[in-house]
Amino acid sequence: MKEIEPFADKRLVAACVYCGLETENKDHVPSRVFLDKPFPEYSPHVPSCKRCNESFSLDEEYLACIIECVCAGTVNEDNLERERVRRAIKRRPAIKARLEKAQVKTGKGVIFDIEDSRVSNIVLKLAKGHIAYELSETTRQEPFSLTYAPLCSLGDEAREHYEVPPAATIFPEVGSRGMQRMLGGQDMFEGWVIVQPNRYRFLAHVSGSIIMVRFVIREYLACEVIWNEV
Repeated sequence: MKEIEPFADKRLVAACVYCGLETENKDHVPSRVFLDKPFPEYSPHVPSCKRCNESFSLDEEYLACIIECVCAGTVNEDNLERERVRRAIKRRPAIKARLEKAQVKTGKGVIFDIEDSRVSNIVLKLAKGHIAYELSETTRQEPFSLTYAPLCSLGDEAREHYEVPPAATIFPEVGSRGMQRMLGGQDMFEGWVIVQPNRYRFLAHVSGSIIMVRFVIREYLACEVIWNEV
């Protein structure tokens, strides 16, 4: 994807987008653990403090690894498609042991007992990053809803609802990337911003007091976070 320089009010994202403290770093959204080399020409990033930047790393790695293992139906790194995940599992015996413990064998194959708190932590983190990057907005409130599920598990009606962006009733923040994309259609496919094909895509939408972010990781995990800022 190409870089779009926003000209919205930079005070909206002048501090860490996750906690509001003084910014010291830039955080990739999505983290590169969800992408493969060669990386995109430009990767979205937002201001963050050092503590937030570092605190998400282990949960992000866990999420990338568990998704890959679920897709492969095994923790055996030789059977995993993504090289980055294979390296992570080989490098960290503790995470491999954790993933192996999460395996549950059934008559239909292997399923995994997902650690919801870790997944939800990263889903919320990514959603906040997309709001800041795409809409030049920040929110400190707890979301109205946070959901995630395998994309393939959605029925036809639910899948259509998820894939089709809601109709825009108001424009995003003037000068934000979201507004520029809406007017120019850059880097978009049917309303979705493609960070890397088959690895990560997202959309961010604002309508009145409602802010919604959807993103799909590895064309497997469909996530949605909604805030009602009333």
